[in-house]
Amino acid sequence: MGDGNHSMWGHLPLLVRANSKDSVEYLLQALWRTRRTGLDAADRQIFRDILQLPTDSDLDPLLVCLRVLIRRCVYDNVNKDEIHKLFPSEVLPELQRLLTLLLQKFQREWREDIANDEVILPRLKSMTWNMANQNVEQTEPSAVINLKLQTDGQTNLGERDVKFQLAKDTMEMMLKSMYCIEDQMAEPGETQQRHVVHNSNVA
Repeated sequence: MGDGNHSMWGHLPLLVRANSKDSVEYLLQALWRTRRTGLDAADRQIFRDILQLPTDSDLDPLLVCLRVLIRRCVYDNVNKDEIHKLFPSEVLPELQRLLTLLLQKFQREWREDIANDEVILPRLKSMTWNMANQNVEQTEPSAVINLKLQTDGQTNLGERDVKFQLAKDTMEMMLKSMYCIEDQMAEPGETQQRHVVHNSNVA
């Protein structure tokens, strides 16, 4: 293990300053709660009070170490019974046991939080269309597009229908965008060939 990791693990003994297991549990939960935003000034003051640390410079290296542990526990392919393997032998045995118990306690809940946080976009299942305004005089023709969208997420499974109307100018703008998307998704060499076919069809 490199010197950088050795230095990181060397900050864990600061947790011994906490008065109880509940205090360490609070620290871990607060770090998870603020995983996107980081700790605010009030949280930092609470952390310093719990750990009896005078300044943020004393606190920050420990926070980095704990966030790395949490991230590995939640995002890596680590089973509950293997969490203890995240710690090198240099970490005090009592700290290994305490942190292992707490990480085991929260691993499932935190992974569920991540699953719920993920934005699962629906996919297009089918599309139909028909002309609108065909019997209305002095109105530009337009098409009604019907999309059926399928969502495959565990927590939001199902289909929904989306209907919208397109006029000719909007259709042209949409087609240009679709051609740009198609170009981005194309294999090398396919783009020029499609442009030739498209231009010949237009002509």
